[in-house]
Amino acid sequence: MAHPQEDTLIAKQITPTAMRLLVLDVLQQHPAALSLADVEQLLGHADRITVHRTLKTFTDKGLVHRIEDGSGAVKFALCEPGCTPEQHQDLHVHFFCTRCRETSCLPTVAVPTIPLPGAFQVQETSLVMKGLCERCAVAS
Repeated sequence: MAHPQEDTLIAKQITPTAMRLLVLDVLQQHPAALSLADVEQLLGHADRITVHRTLKTFTDKGLVHRIEDGSGAVKFALCEPGCTPEQHQDLHVHFFCTRCRETSCLPTVAVPTIPLPGAFQVQETSLVMKGLCERCAVAS
């Protein structure tokens, strides 16, 4: 009987390996988006290049999406079910907490469509809001 994480990888046409299963587990266990350094730290003794390649494969296959939140480190979060290698469907707001420095996906808050003039063609849209997350706002 296959492991649910193996099924997740196979569904995205990703060959399950020990490292890929470990990285997927880390991403599933943490609701906030994680940087490469975060994943490395949570795994303990993991080869940085292998973790980087795993995250790139996950991104290329539509399993995770990249978030550039202005913190200086690209972060990764699990995709919505409809993402494919050709088209990520993660058109939701990301929220960066200026206190705890965590980045959260807000899948119920859609990125608005912004009409552009002339022949401009949008290929990617990203919206990062910054402030205090729920946890930090309550602690203030």
